[in-house]
Amino acid sequence: MTGNPLDDARSQLREAIDLLGLDEGMYELLAAPRREITVSIPLRRDDGSVEVITGHRVQHNYSRGPGKGGLRYAPDVNLDEVRALAMWMTWKCALLDVPYGGAKGGVAIDPRHYSVAELERVTRRYTSEIAPLIGPAHDIPAPDVGTDEQTMAWMMDTYSVNFGHTVLGVVTGKPISLGGSLGRASATSRGVVIVALQALAHVGLDPRAATAAVQGFGKVGRGAARFLADAGVTVRAVSDQYGGVQHADGLDVAALEAHVDATGSVVGFAGAEPIENPDLLELDVDLLVPAAVEGVINGSNAERVRARLVVEGANGPTTAEADAVLAERGVVVVPDILANAGGVIVSYFEWVQANQAYWWTEDEVEGRLADRMTAAWQHVLAHSRSLDLTLRAAATSLAVKRVADAHLQRGLYP
Repeated sequence: MTGNPLDDARSQLREAIDLLGLDEGMYELLAAPRREITVSIPLRRDDGSVEVITGHRVQHNYSRGPGKGGLRYAPDVNLDEVRALAMWMTWKCALLDVPYGGAKGGVAIDPRHYSVAELERVTRRYTSEIAPLIGPAHDIPAPDVGTDEQTMAWMMDTYSVNFGHTVLGVVTGKPISLGGSLGRASATSRGVVIVALQALAHVGLDPRAATAAVQGFGKVGRGAARFLADAGVTVRAVSDQYGGVQHADGLDVAALEAHVDATGSVVGFAGAEPIENPDLLELDVDLLVPAAVEGVINGSNAERVRARLVVEGANGPTTAEADAVLAERGVVVVPDILANAGGVIVSYFEWVQANQAYWWTEDEVEGRLADRMTAAWQHVLAHSRSLDLTLRAAATSLAVKRVADAHLQRGLYP
């Protein structure tokens, strides 16, 4: 990660505020989180020793509805990162017209170095510590980097035990057997590809003649690579935290997935050549999907990005400095708050289903997701064209206006 993602988030907000002609008071109101908590999580390790881990939950804004945002387990988690991610969630929910505000959680832990039992104890203690601030009408966590549906099951159970009854709507991204939604696991990846295909058409490329590289092969990147291949795009390279692989004629994504299931990494995939993550970002491809962490496209490498189109599967993968460079070079960047919003859309669908105790079919979920993503793309593209803005500036200003309008209509208390 390069730089401070909160600086980038606030820089994007400043640009939107200036574009909309809003005053400094509105900037100050939206630049700071409404509520945040940092907690200590004492963990009894399996060997009997005790370790204290730090966790955060930030609620950036809840003027349009309860907070919504993932829970991240990563060793470099810090409060500014969580603040930035929460702010981006506010814009994402507003842009897609989902009735939520933005929130985010993070625990400074590398889950690869802890047993399942230890991760369960961390999750349950973290949930207990933040329980007064979360709930179906307050703040609804979901999986993110380093967490999954099992993490959400532990959170839901811990919260429910403390309240004396099962509360399915306290988290989303749960297992199907515990009130999860069909289509949720693949929703972010599917949304990225829905928008990527729209963007390829926008720049005049037929998917069957297009090439792509996907940085990250986790929750978002793996599905994105598969769906791109299904659409006829030649996926030339993918990578994960251990390394990457490439093939000029395209990777067999299905075989690669089987290799990852067997070995835990894309590294060593037969019939492909190794490639390092920094080199993947600079490959000569039509479409680049950064789907890992923040700040991977930055001032040090933006000049060497050769893709015509960048579709952000991760949150904040492009720094403000890199954005300016890419715009100057004519590279089209589809921003994270649009491109990877599929996850929050289907999280919203899951929350609605839990509150109604009525479950939709997978076709219903995927159809409604496609409708929402396509409509949002068209709205942002039209706004971008009408005011001659980058897609990021168009998307952020549309989102900020919706949140600012909500503030102005509600008024200040007291």
